[in-house]
Amino acid sequence: MCLLYLLVLVQLLATSGASQSGIVGGNEAKKHSRPYMVSLQHNGAHCCGGMLIREDFVLTSGHCLEYYPLTVVLGAHNLSKPEKTQKIEVGRYLRHPLQLCFNQTDYDVMLLKLKTKAKLNKFVKVIGLPKENEETPANMKCSVAGWGMVKSKSNASDVLMQTTVKTGSNSDCKVWQDHFKPLQMMCTLTDEGKGFCQGDSGGPLVCNSKAQGIVAFNYGENCKDTRYPHVYMKIPFFMPWIKEMLNG
Repeated sequence: MCLLYLLVLVQLLATSGASQSGIVGGNEAKKHSRPYMVSLQHNGAHCCGGMLIREDFVLTSGHCLEYYPLTVVLGAHNLSKPEKTQKIEVGRYLRHPLQLCFNQTDYDVMLLKLKTKAKLNKFVKVIGLPKENEETPANMKCSVAGWGMVKSKSNASDVLMQTTVKTGSNSDCKVWQDHFKPLQMMCTLTDEGKGFCQGDSGGPLVCNSKAQGIVAFNYGENCKDTRYPHVYMKIPFFMPWIKEMLNG
């Protein structure tokens, strides 16, 4: 598998590098229990995650455009086996305009307009989105899923993995210092060694059946490092832009 690199922000070491994202401390998801999950692939290999938010739109991370072009794969569970998936080419790549003006981690959001609409069925469904500026409280149980590595610098998972995580407060996230922007970012705690790792950037953080966050960055040298919460783009903050793009 090709694996897309996330930014690794190690402020305490005054350095930055790159990481990938997958699932650590989790278990295999029940087949097709997350029909909104998207595998973004480049040359037939998984590079990023995403979520289907309308029949013709996928929401993911802006830095997933590092691998171009991308193909959207829907209805998958085991990427190494033949499955009745839908593979759709991307018609337009819509990155948030401010991603180009500021540090790319600040507005790391992208919409993919599909060339053809997905056919919704029991294996392929859209995920609900939150309201504009909807708040997710700290200590809330949510979940994250992906096809990435189960530990840093290991092999990626062929099957969709998932884990339960707990949201942190803005003060919990401040270990990232200036890299964490509370207005448009949120984090989950890693005190139980659970979260994302290498291989699934752009995947959803799901709370109460709605997508509240988009996988953004972590400490890639050790995804289970309890000093560093895992950071997501906060979807409620981006809802005005998302609605504008969906409405054409």
